Amino acid sequence: MSARPTTRRRIVGALGALTVAGLTAAGCGSDTLSGGAGSSSTTTSAATASADPALKAMLPQSVQDSGVLRVGTNAEYAPNEFLDGTEVVGMDIDVMNAVAAKLGVRAEFSDASFDTLLTGVVSNRYDAAISSFTINAERVAQVNMVQYFEAGTQWVVAKGNPDGIDPDAACGKIVSVQTGTTQSDDDLPARQKACADAGQPEIQVLSFDSQEDATTAVVQGRAAAMLADSPVAAYAVEQTGDQLELAGDVYDSAPYGIVVPKAETGAAEAISKALAAIAEDGSYEAALAPWGGETGAVTEFPVNPAAS
Repeated sequence: MSARPTTRRRIVGALGALTVAGLTAAGCGSDTLSGGAGSSSTTTSAATASADPALKAMLPQSVQDSGVLRVGTNAEYAPNEFLDGTEVVGMDIDVMNAVAAKLGVRAEFSDASFDTLLTGVVSNRYDAAISSFTINAERVAQVNMVQYFEAGTQWVVAKGNPDGIDPDAACGKIVSVQTGTTQSDDDLPARQKACADAGQPEIQVLSFDSQEDATTAVVQGRAAAMLADSPVAAYAVEQTGDQLELAGDVYDSAPYGIVVPKAETGAAEAISKALAAIAEDGSYEAALAPWGGETGAVTEFPVNPAAS
C-alpha cells in the first residue's frame, strides 16, 4: 500500500479527534476505526463526472445490468480509505466514485482485510478493488492494475526522535508496520538482509493487521518507528498532534493501481479511459484535493504499467 495531506473536510476533523483519543488510550490490538471485515458502505462522491455510455458498455454484463460496481477496500489506511462511522471515506474512495460516475454505475464499497482483497477480486467477490495497492509484477501476474496515483514510503517516529532512528541505520530497532503492505513484504525484508549481511542485529518487526495499530505502537512507545505510504505517514503525524514526526525523506515512489480481474481487460480499459476523462473534466483533481493528494497526481492512467 504511499501526497501529503494539507486540508481536511469537516468529517475528517471529527475523525481526527477520535483517532487521537484512540491512539492515546487504546491498548494492544485496538482497532477503533474498523467496522470489521465484510462491512459495506455506498458513498456519494462530490465528483461531477457525467456518464459515458460507451465506457459502461465495456464493463461486465452483470455490472451493466445491476448498475453497481462492487469494490473491495481495506478502510484502515487514512486518509486514503477509512471509516467515518459506518461509511467508507477517503481519497481513494472519492477517486473511485468519480470513476464510477463516468462509467454510469454506482460504486458499492465493502471493507475487508487488506490481504484478502486480491483474492476477492480473483474469485469474483468484487468487480474491482482500490486500497492504495502499489503496482508490482507479483500483483500484475494475478490481476489487472490501472494506475491512478503515485506515492512513496516514509518513516514516522515519536516527537523529537528519542530513539535516534535513522531509516538507513535501523538495525536492532523495533519497527511497526501494517501486514501485507509493500513496506512489510518488500522494504523491511531487504533491510533485514542488509542488517544480517553487515553482522548487525535484525530489525525487530511488529506487524499489525491495522495501520492504526501500527501507529499506536509508536505513540505508546512499543515501537521506535513505523513506515507506511507517504500520505498515510503524513496523516498519522497530523492526526496525533505533537506526538509523532516524520523521519527521513520520501523514497521509492511508485504508482497505485485500481485492481480488476485478469480476464476483465475491457473493464480495466474502461476504468483507464474513465480516469483520463475525469482528469480532463476536473473531477480527478477534485477527488484528490480535500486530502492533500495533489502532489501524487498522475497524468497517465495505463493498465499494468509494471508489466509494460
